[in-house]
Amino acid sequence: MTTRTAAAAARATVYGYPRQGPNRELKKAIEGYWKGRVTADDLRATGAELRRTNWRELAKAGVDEVPTGDFSYYDHVLDTTVMVGAIPARHRAAVETDALDGYFAMARGTQDVAPLEMTKWFDTNYHYLVPELGPDTVFTADSTKQVEELAQALALGLSARPVLVGPVTYLLLAKPAPGVPADFDPLTLLDRLLPVYAEVLADLRAAGAEWVQLDEPALVQDRTPAELNAATRTYRDLGGLTDRPKLLIASYFDRLGDALPVLAKAPVEGLALDFTEAAAANLDALAAVGGLPGKRLVAGVVNGRNIWVNDLSASLSTLGTLLGLADRVDVSASCSLLHVPLDSARERDIEPQILRWLAFAKQKTAEIVTLAKGLAQGTDTIAAELAANRADLASRTGSPITNDPAVRARAAAVTEADARRSQPYTERAAAQRAHLGLPLLPTTTIGSFPQTGELRTARADLRAGRVDMAGYEERIRAEIQEVISFQEKTGLDVLVHGEAERNDMVQYFAEQLTGYLATQHGWVQSYGTRYVRPPILAGDISRPEPMTVRWTTYAQSLTSRPVKGMLTGPVTMLAWSFVRDDQPLGDTARQVALALREEVNDLEAAGTSVIQVDEPALRETLPLRAADRPAYLAWATEAFRLSTGGVRPDTQIHTHMCYAEFGDIVQAIDDLDADVISLEAARSHMQVARELASYGYPREAGPGVYDIHSPRVPGTEEAADLLRTGLKAIPAERLWVNPDCGLKTRGWPETRASLENLVAAARRVREELHGA
Repeated sequence: MTTRTAAAAARATVYGYPRQGPNRELKKAIEGYWKGRVTADDLRATGAELRRTNWRELAKAGVDEVPTGDFSYYDHVLDTTVMVGAIPARHRAAVETDALDGYFAMARGTQDVAPLEMTKWFDTNYHYLVPELGPDTVFTADSTKQVEELAQALALGLSARPVLVGPVTYLLLAKPAPGVPADFDPLTLLDRLLPVYAEVLADLRAAGAEWVQLDEPALVQDRTPAELNAATRTYRDLGGLTDRPKLLIASYFDRLGDALPVLAKAPVEGLALDFTEAAAANLDALAAVGGLPGKRLVAGVVNGRNIWVNDLSASLSTLGTLLGLADRVDVSASCSLLHVPLDSARERDIEPQILRWLAFAKQKTAEIVTLAKGLAQGTDTIAAELAANRADLASRTGSPITNDPAVRARAAAVTEADARRSQPYTERAAAQRAHLGLPLLPTTTIGSFPQTGELRTARADLRAGRVDMAGYEERIRAEIQEVISFQEKTGLDVLVHGEAERNDMVQYFAEQLTGYLATQHGWVQSYGTRYVRPPILAGDISRPEPMTVRWTTYAQSLTSRPVKGMLTGPVTMLAWSFVRDDQPLGDTARQVALALREEVNDLEAAGTSVIQVDEPALRETLPLRAADRPAYLAWATEAFRLSTGGVRPDTQIHTHMCYAEFGDIVQAIDDLDADVISLEAARSHMQVARELASYGYPREAGPGVYDIHSPRVPGTEEAADLLRTGLKAIPAERLWVNPDCGLKTRGWPETRASLENLVAAARRVREELHGA
């Protein structure tokens, strides 16, 4: 297909790489630092060693240009906030006293100072820290991190390209700072920000950077003419600088649409575009604007967000088409490899025939290098790799794991009536109030309680055979007893069993459903030091036996107060897994929903009157383009209703969502037809309550009053003030009181204190309401 001469310039590169290390060394070092067991110098040494190891492995694999600046101790958007000097006023003293401690204070907060808000990075499960900006924001350049990491890579003799969040995306991701009018547009600060980026670019050039990558993923979303004009001005100004490296503008996660001609015409030296299935339209759009004559194109043809082996032949065909559209075509993944685990070769419990279908970061890197070699030197030079790849793809397509006729027949038999409750909400609400007898402003938690070291040790002991199942289950029973006793003494109204037996809210269920695979080392960063092991959805889904009924009914036997059954919803089961890419997501969601429906019905039959089906991923999985959203929301909301539609009217269905922007999906939240929804609200100062009120949301809601992603304990009056704010938007008879999210990551001392304050706040506000 290609000749050596036609594509001799093709090189392999990546935009970013997993940060944590093969054994999560970074997580352990950071948490050790927080606890005072690791010094700042030792933490920095760990970071330097992890970067060095990653770069050397990439170079050894054949990557021609390694990324720098993608490494972070917490979050790359927070790193950008530091780089441009946009430190919130409440954190400036801490940052000036100790830059590292101040950095973590912005991320996690302190007892006296709230952290930055956290939300999802586009439609991924990675969380970033939201910049807080206002009309008085003053930007100042601090390129220390970026320059030091570039210098470290160059000292190893590597060709390196710094990667920065682009200025347009940074401003589009920002929010008005506390106290700033909600209608303030951070993009108005662009002219103030661009000189700071110019200074950073000059510093990087002086440090030896030939190229700098500016990531602009926000431009793959629907953008107004004013926002597109801002992108035009940005790259006209930055491209016009004389003291700068060459600029590579990167986008990913979807098609660029109207932003593509803006970037194609900009006076920059290169573009990096996503050419995987989600962004296939970029190929035609690039041809339509006349390509990139005289420029570099980095083609993202390997999926950087999923774990299936690449179809090398298909990617080579795309690359061959692109050769005529740019001066030079290089090969990469579609986005940073931050979103996938490190190395599938470490998995020992996955069957070899299935393991050959999987590609984690190391395997994707090898695919990128193979494609670059084939593009530059001809397909004959990679004939063996192509043959092995064809065999891997055929093995998966023909496997009985991917096709269970019984599951498919059951899904095909679903009717519209299966996804509807038997009575409308108003009638159900009356039945539920009579059945449950809850007070005004009922209190509850989201589900999980602290996962102590003892619990993690018990699970490790069970896996290692140091304790038998009977001994392990006795430990779980004791933990549930403690959790129920604490909640009763504290005065919570609707209790939970605490989920002591669960390793993760998705993995726990995946391990009990057919069609899923679990990994041992497939860690992926969710936020900060929180890493998860997303299961792999490899085949058709069914539920062999009940998954939660036993422990829920045991907890209920310990108390006369209602205990919620706790399940993870079908959309979240997909979003927080690596999903199969060989059938529509809606078909897979329906299979998962039917398995959960069985569980919901069994919980109700066992006497559970309140059942929570969590869907925190409903918003994060929302397509980035508005035109694609109706179809997604149709199957996503149907899947939830299919999970919950078979219960009696007096069984109360809850759902939960957290750490996303909810205002643009309130209609979909309504379409779920849940009786109660709990939502993150503490960091955003009850914004979601106002959004629900503006929509006219008719059901019960619990906007969170306790930020569980910070170690600080909110005082009673602080929680009461948030409740009073919530009451301005939601009537008291429909307002619940709860934390933002589950308490799994918190310690017991802060959990006890925070929940005691939460209950006290609810009582205080109840008294005020009765007194009024």
